[in-house]
Amino acid sequence: MAMLLVSACIGPRPAAPAATAIVAPPAWRTALGPGAPIRADWWSAFGDPVLTALVERALANNPDLGSAVARIEEARAAERLSRAQLLPSIGGTLPASDARAVNAFGVPGTNFGAQPGLTASYDLDLFGRLRQARGAARAQLLASEGASDTVRLGIASSVASGYITLRALDARLAVARDTLAARGEGLRIARRRAQTGYTSNLELHQAEGEYHATEQLVPQTLLAIARQENALSLLLGDAPAASARGVALDRFATPAIPDGLPADLLRRRPDLFQAEQTLVAADRTLDSARAALLPNVGLTGSAGLVLSTALSNPVGVFSLGASVLSPIFDGGRLRSQADITVARRDQAAFAYRRAALVAFREVDDSLAGARRLGEQAVAITAQRDALAAALRNAANRYRAGYSSYLDQLDTQRGLLTAELALVQARADRLTAYVALYQAFGGGWSEGDIAAVRR
Repeated sequence: MAMLLVSACIGPRPAAPAATAIVAPPAWRTALGPGAPIRADWWSAFGDPVLTALVERALANNPDLGSAVARIEEARAAERLSRAQLLPSIGGTLPASDARAVNAFGVPGTNFGAQPGLTASYDLDLFGRLRQARGAARAQLLASEGASDTVRLGIASSVASGYITLRALDARLAVARDTLAARGEGLRIARRRAQTGYTSNLELHQAEGEYHATEQLVPQTLLAIARQENALSLLLGDAPAASARGVALDRFATPAIPDGLPADLLRRRPDLFQAEQTLVAADRTLDSARAALLPNVGLTGSAGLVLSTALSNPVGVFSLGASVLSPIFDGGRLRSQADITVARRDQAAFAYRRAALVAFREVDDSLAGARRLGEQAVAITAQRDALAAALRNAANRYRAGYSSYLDQLDTQRGLLTAELALVQARADRLTAYVALYQAFGGGWSEGDIAAVRR
């Protein structure tokens, strides 16, 4: 039901806009935008404190976050540089000279002179070239913050998915060991029956083959567990080590999904915010490139003193001037640069639209997965229970001599397949909930839904 209501909120897909009609979308940055901490309380809805602790630890220690922070600092420095270009540039000079001269009486001497002064220059930026460049740098800074939040959200989701996969492997190992114990008992009975001549060696060899087929599942699953623990350690920023365990896979709670989740919650997704700000930066860069085609007016001035041993008093000097620079012929370089910027702006616009469409798809996929995989798990549970009852009947009939070992063997195989499929279905359903959390940009709460609907 929730899936249908969300789809209804999304509405029909709009037609692709023409490249010439693309404009920057309005900003919809919310309180949960870039820089806001990812709420770890959402993970507590699974009912496993170990999972919550692992997510918080990964958000504090993952090495990828260091790279994301460094990119933000780079963008922040670029924004300060663009802001500094709007201010006057002031410098100082201190030229000095030392020369020998002969005065009017023919007496040689030394003449020392110096001319300290200040110089200033200022770009009037009449057509907004520098102001638009500053706006582009500011948007790039916000896009970097959105990219950092995307990394943080991805790390949290990867840790949760990895932990669920680890618990699923633990459940598979338990199934394999229980089945191995059951087939070991069947092998013992088959060996005793073959030794007493009650049955042929064919059944004995069949029991041995099935026992060893199940036996190989144990080291195979243990290898997968070791690799999954190493992958989790990497996400946590640690060396490879065993991971802590919490509740069993079948004891995980599933977060409640309210009916009719509004599509506006998608606006909190950091990747959408990043795409939006990248588009804004491209628009500002285009305006700056177009302004570069127009004349550039600048002011320059200087003031100083002339100090010399040949003068009785210092002499003050100053100058003030203006310059107008305009491209007359540059071989089309500026125009080509503007055309390149137009193309990049259009690319950013279509990338923004694609990011929105991907967000809708991911939400719909996750909602469908949480619903359908739950139905699948119910069906597999019924199949598992039926096969378990059939195995009891087949075992009793085999011991009583009413059926061959092949009937029991087929039922054992079906039961093992059903139990492993049930473990996978439960893990896939929980992973779909994690994907839904990520698709909504950090989960949801009743307060978030109420705020968006207002």
